[in-house]
This record gives sequence, C-alpha cells and structure tokens, in this order.
Amino acid sequence: MTQEFFARLLARNYLETVGREKGKFRSFLLAALNHFLADERDRAMAVKRGGGKVFLSLDEQDAETRYQADVASPLSPDQIFDNRWATTLLEQAFAKLRQESVAAEKEERFDRLKIFLEDGTEPGDYAALGVELGMVANTVAAAVHRLRQRYRELVRAEIANTVASPDDINEEMRRLFAALAQ
Repeated sequence: MTQEFFARLLARNYLETVGREKGKFRSFLLAALNHFLADERDRAMAVKRGGGKVFLSLDEQDAETRYQADVASPLSPDQIFDNRWATTLLEQAFAKLRQESVAAEKEERFDRLKIFLEDGTEPGDYAALGVELGMVANTVAAAVHRLRQRYRELVRAEIANTVASPDDINEEMRRLFAALAQ
C-alpha cells in the first residue's frame, strides 16, 4: 500500500500543486494519505471485486512484526504520524551533527559526548569523562554546551525546510516537542 500511495502520488503529479504558500507539506501528505486510504477501502469493499472477503498477505507475519508497536500504541494514527515526523527530523539533525564532527576529525570526541544530548548529567559526569579524554571538567561542559547548541541549530534548520515562512519555525518547534511528548 505504501508503494502504491507514492506511485499514485508521483504518477498523477500531485506534488506539482504543493507550494509553501498553501501550507505545510506534512499536512498535505497526511491529507493525501487519508484520501488514498479511504479510496482503497472503498475499492476493496466493492462487491464486484470480492468486497467483504479477507485476503491474506504473503508477508503478513513480517508486517505484523514491524507494526506491532503501532497496534499496541494508545496514540491515534495522526499522533503516530506526527511522532514519526518528529523522530525522523531529530534523527536527520543528529546525522548532520555527526557528519560535521567526522568532517572536523572529531568523531571519537563526538561519540563520547553524544550521550549528553540524550540524557541529563549527574554531578561528576563531566569530570569522569574529562579524565578519559584528557580534559578538565569545565572544558567538557563547554564542549557539551556547544554540541547541544549546534544540535538545536540543526533541528531549527530541518524545520525551516518544512515550513512556508521563517515565522512558522517556532510554532513547528512547539509541535515537534508536543509530538515527542505523546
């Protein structure tokens, strides 16, 4: 179904009608997907096509495994979509941050400091890592601060690529955090 959705989206040139001035691409994509699913449901239920009969997918077990978390989730499909959007956006920003570190030949340092992007710090964490890296705690703290700051900048840049105007970035940031909090 996913492949069919994108194939139909591309074959019918729906993307040509998309413009920043018309709204968010994510909203367009969600609406297009909802219309596609409704059309597919109607088509599947058509009597002349065997409507009402259950067909078994050859890769049903694989699908069950991949989407088991979604079934157990108390979130609505829209909330799951928003959550995946937020997670993907953060992953893209993180990948760019990593690429920058590799390009600056600071990959090992990045690998040691990245834990502080995800988790909070406990007293003595910077000092302990500083001993391992041959740095003082204040230098580690400054490096973590710069890493967090750059990560925020990259997240904002990723969001800027999805909105019609720079004025919408802060609202999208709020939506991002709301989606992650679900």
